[in-house]
Amino acid sequence: MSRVVTWLQQRENRMFCWVNQRIQHTSLDFFFTTITHLGGASIAITTALCLALFGQGVWKTAGIYSCLALALSHIPVAIIKRKYPRLRPYLVLPDTNTYKKPLKDHSFPSGHTTAIFSIVLPLVCVNFWIGAILLPLAVLVAISRIYLGLHYPSDCLAGAFIGTLSALSIVAFFG
Repeated sequence: MSRVVTWLQQRENRMFCWVNQRIQHTSLDFFFTTITHLGGASIAITTALCLALFGQGVWKTAGIYSCLALALSHIPVAIIKRKYPRLRPYLVLPDTNTYKKPLKDHSFPSGHTTAIFSIVLPLVCVNFWIGAILLPLAVLVAISRIYLGLHYPSDCLAGAFIGTLSALSIVAFFG
């Protein structure tokens, strides 16, 4: 079993290094340091609340679902971060590129990725075509977390899973 875990960690580290070190470019630095904030608490909460408070019809409902999914999704995130205290990649891997203010809390799972997926999925359920814009945007937020040296790919994958599961659970339960 430890051989499998070691093999998976090696693959993940390679994937991390490719995104964090090999595709570096000044324009990508600006792009990813900007887009990463879409998954941050301020923007995620504000977006969901604005939709819930000011949206009309199905968009208001989607905003309410986004708020509920965002709240629900961060319960397992908080528990997992305490139970499995994984160090952030820039603290473990040499030559990791980091930007401005590196975070000090644990990396698994990615809260930004969880947040963006939890607010985007209820909107996609209302209008499938909006998914053509919002789902790639959510994936870019996840990639930004790796690019900025703050998360491993599995952190973001777990965050996407938790956010998606929370959103779809809320939509299924209330919808």
